[in-house]
Amino acid sequence: MATSHCVGFPRIGKHRELKKATEAYWRGDLDQSALMAEGKRLRSMHWRMQQNAGMDRVATGDFAWYDQMLNHSLMLGAIPQRFRDGNETNADNLLDTLFRMARGRAPTGKPAAACEMTKWFDTNYHYIVPELHKGQTFQLTSQSVIEETAEAIQQGFNTKPVLIGPLTWLWLGKIKGESFDRLELLNSLIDVYGQVLEELAKAGADWVHIDEPVLVLDLPQPWLQACENVYNRLQNHNVKIMLATYFGGLNDATTTVVNLPVEGLHVDLVRAPEQLLQELDRLPAYKTLSVGVIDGRNIWRSDLSAILEQLKPAREKLGDRLWVSSSCSLLHVPVDLSTEEQLDDEIKSWLSFAVQKCEEVAVLGRALSGDSSDSTRTRFTLSDAVACSRKTSRRVHRKDVEQSVSAITPGMMQRQSPYAKRHSLQREKLNLPLFPTTTIGSFPQTSEIRRQRSLYRKNQLSNQQYLESMQQEIQSTIKRQESLGLDVLVHGEAERNDMVEYFGEQLDGFAFTEYGWVQSYGSRCVKPPIIYGDISRPAPMTVTWSVFAQQQTDKVMKGMLTGPVTILCWSFTRDDIPEKVSCEQLALALREEVVDLEQAGIQVIQIDEPAIREGLPLRKADWPEYLDWAVNCFRLSASGVKDETQIHTHMCYSEFNDIIEYIAAMDADVITIETSRSDMELLDAFEEFEYPNEIGPGVYDIHSPNVPERSWMKQLMQKAAEKIPAERLWINPDCGLKTRDWPEVEEALSNMVQVARELRAEY
Repeated sequence: MATSHCVGFPRIGKHRELKKATEAYWRGDLDQSALMAEGKRLRSMHWRMQQNAGMDRVATGDFAWYDQMLNHSLMLGAIPQRFRDGNETNADNLLDTLFRMARGRAPTGKPAAACEMTKWFDTNYHYIVPELHKGQTFQLTSQSVIEETAEAIQQGFNTKPVLIGPLTWLWLGKIKGESFDRLELLNSLIDVYGQVLEELAKAGADWVHIDEPVLVLDLPQPWLQACENVYNRLQNHNVKIMLATYFGGLNDATTTVVNLPVEGLHVDLVRAPEQLLQELDRLPAYKTLSVGVIDGRNIWRSDLSAILEQLKPAREKLGDRLWVSSSCSLLHVPVDLSTEEQLDDEIKSWLSFAVQKCEEVAVLGRALSGDSSDSTRTRFTLSDAVACSRKTSRRVHRKDVEQSVSAITPGMMQRQSPYAKRHSLQREKLNLPLFPTTTIGSFPQTSEIRRQRSLYRKNQLSNQQYLESMQQEIQSTIKRQESLGLDVLVHGEAERNDMVEYFGEQLDGFAFTEYGWVQSYGSRCVKPPIIYGDISRPAPMTVTWSVFAQQQTDKVMKGMLTGPVTILCWSFTRDDIPEKVSCEQLALALREEVVDLEQAGIQVIQIDEPAIREGLPLRKADWPEYLDWAVNCFRLSASGVKDETQIHTHMCYSEFNDIIEYIAAMDADVITIETSRSDMELLDAFEEFEYPNEIGPGVYDIHSPNVPERSWMKQLMQKAAEKIPAERLWINPDCGLKTRDWPEVEEALSNMVQVARELRAEY
């Protein structure tokens, strides 16, 4: 029998129940016992969903109040000193300690710098970065994974707890203070993992799933050697270990990993299908192979017949030692397609969310075990029909779009003049002061804005009524900015539900869900659009709003767009054509929008590209190809305007050191970046590269409820001026202000503007 198992399930709930409960707790509307009860209810419901879908084993340990990496930091007692008060390891205080680390609060209630947050490999999920110190030791502190596993077993579920492996946790951590070799911390780390395995065994677990996705990276040799040490020490803890890798192939690490003393190995056959034959040839006779054949990162229904054919050699060789699952955790896809009632029937038939992916895994498991029942045959017949439907649908391929892409020339990716000339013309035209102030684009999406949008979507508000209500919000936002003294204004994006979804709704080739939420970070959920076909722009998307906003003020108004790479990365993309082609289609559509904004009198246009860095392939050998087309697509979208028009871009939570030459090649007149959490460290790359264009280093961490003090922001800008000439510096928050409340925003921006004025007097 081939075992079907889950390697991770979404934790947010069908209707974002976890988000709502957590935010209610933060507001004080829910006490801790009520929050814990809701978490327990959601866990049980998700285990039941997996079991009802036919999975032989459900996952535990994948639940998190904020982030699974942060869970592990608490499990290991890796709590930074600023969040400690001597009582933080008390079980009743662990939850609040976790939230303080994520959101930035000291135990006294005073502001403290939140732990850094960055993208999980090449996904749009953000994790909380562990902080590492020389001489650091670890101790078992939080036992949530043990308690939740016992909880599932007591409820009668056949479970397999999931841990993030010690190598991955350590590799993704960040050294604070004195520099040292992180591998020095491994011995203490392994001791705690050994304790966790023992406790899981006592709780009734027989298998433990340990994620080590870092093994698909270009790991240095000492880390591969350390991998052998880790798993030699973790064997014989009364549980069997399933070592899991995903997001790529093992490549040079194959021999090392296959021969580790673990009972099972999970590999991602979606990202690296060539691994199957390699693993079959090298797998020891006692070892179980788990094959990740259902895509855990996209929403397309799988071609079950093709997968079954692919797995025939594994079934014949391994028999019962073959397990089947998704490629990675289903955290990255929505929960349940059955909740979608407004989706077009044809497109809906092509899709598969977490529950449906579990069903696909289960039916493959049954088929691999020789099940030829009517229900199994029916599932395969339906899968065959869906695969044929997508390939032949006239909605997917369009000749006019294909012709537009084929007509792209190198000249379409070049501004008229080099930056130096553009800078001079823009300075004269815009007449901005030293250290100009601006924001990244969005302002608070108040409950009233959300109410108006909801009424409009339900047809309870006419188009004219909705237009007038949004115009009133724009007018109010502009007046607030003017009273604060900001130099370059934005209209606030009141009319936009999401920075990607908003554009996708106005482009051909996109489909949208009603409940297709996925977690981005903490309680922040997004609803990615679905790119199902060729993309084009039927009409202008932002021009009317931007023109209206500019008419309300004499100050410079920024047009706000999301860039082609980010729309691509933050959507569910097609799997039938290269991503480059979809990105070029997006770039052409945005190019039309940029030109229309310029012709309408908008002098500054921001094209956000926060996803450029996260789209990098995990192996450096594959970077140049991706970066070449990603940069070219940005330039294609931005280069249709005159020299006097200033093009901005924005990137957040990215390490730039290793791609700085490509960032420079984008040739944006101004780039705004996140630097508040990293204490301006990210500017080092720009300084060392001698980045020639203008930079706005973020001084206001908008992901924390803290209002930054003037002295803090001024200190950051003074650090920035040591690295970048003052005449090329802007002052701005590190990201959009959509999720914040007006009182804290106005106080923070008032401090920011005052800092700019003080700096102008000093430089």
